[in-house]
Amino acid sequence: MGQVPHYLLIGNGRVSRHFQHYFSLLNISFSLWHSNFSLATLNEQLKSCTHILILISDDAIESFITENLNNTTALRIHFSGSLSLEQAYGAHPLMTFSSDLYAKERYLTIHFVIDDDAPDFEILLPGIPNSHSRLQKINKEKYHALCVLSGNFSCMLWQKLFSSLENEFNIPQSAAYPFLQQQTQNLLDHYQSALTGPLVRDDKKTITKNLAALSEDLFQQVYQSFVSCYQMQNIKGKV
Repeated sequence: MGQVPHYLLIGNGRVSRHFQHYFSLLNISFSLWHSNFSLATLNEQLKSCTHILILISDDAIESFITENLNNTTALRIHFSGSLSLEQAYGAHPLMTFSSDLYAKERYLTIHFVIDDDAPDFEILLPGIPNSHSRLQKINKEKYHALCVLSGNFSCMLWQKLFSSLENEFNIPQSAAYPFLQQQTQNLLDHYQSALTGPLVRDDKKTITKNLAALSEDLFQQVYQSFVSCYQMQNIKGKV
């Protein structure tokens, strides 16, 4: 029988709090260390852990490993989607994490994208029953950039709509919820045909009016960039 895994979670930010909760739901043994604790406590915890999840900001991961984790035999894993390191394996949870904790069923749907040279998933993250894929390290930066574009930047667009509805037009933001829900469902059902509106219809007059209406708005640049991207994408597809 193999060694029973015991995780040490480094950090106490949003992702760490979610995985503390998930591990508790899965009855996975873990300890927690963050900057409010002493380095003496960290060194003591390192003696009993088999896996270390480094759940801190990307910019701090490499230096934290170099300064604090060089003398451990525990498997070191970080959750950064873009970072490639020699000192730790990457395992990126393809999910967005809110300030609220999720139900177990939601955590179970998370797909992990792991480094191509990482050990088998059962060795890398024992006790976690989630699905996974491997990604070559050379592709990680673009993969993560696309995640940011689709998740974080689309969030900014919806925040802009909700704020403008309420503050400029005196329309409750909830009026747009069915719109958001249906757009999401359309993407899930048939993502390749989910795009609608003046771009798809090649309605140049409407696009021109839209851009003019945004003349005093920073988001005019965003609208124009999408128009240009769509047009270039179509040209490229016809070549």
